[in-house]
Amino acid sequence: MPNEFTVVVNGVNRHISAQFDTPLLSVLRGDFQLTGAKIGCGEGECGACTVLVDGEVVRSCITPVGSVAGRTILTIEGIESDGRLHPLQQAFLDAQAFQCGYCTSGMILTALALLQKQPHPSDDSIIQWMQGNICRCGTYQRILTAIRDAANAPAGGAR
Repeated sequence: MPNEFTVVVNGVNRHISAQFDTPLLSVLRGDFQLTGAKIGCGEGECGACTVLVDGEVVRSCITPVGSVAGRTILTIEGIESDGRLHPLQQAFLDAQAFQCGYCTSGMILTALALLQKQPHPSDDSIIQWMQGNICRCGTYQRILTAIRDAANAPAGGAR
């Protein structure tokens, strides 16, 4: 029997009827039509499904929707502001930090969580923080550049 849940997704209260253990990724993509979080490994290892829950990095493919009831979820669709890209999104574009783009939303959200905790991280900190995100195209150096550039942007990358 489905349960009724309320979550705040990208600043909007959303209601869902689902089993407690339904993956958050399924709800985001199927019920809310938010397709930025990607289906990757299905085991929480690749980072393609990354979202932020109360500011923390979460792998939505292995997170039961019932465990995030009443919490705040941020997806890639929610980080732009007034039609303007977030500094991390712009930095990824400027550094050409993606090829196929499949990992990009997870990379950006993971980097956002880092910059919120460490506004000016060292390269070693960035590398350590990003370890759970896989880029099959191998653009790691450009990803590092993008995160470093966003951290050093005049407006700051951690907004």
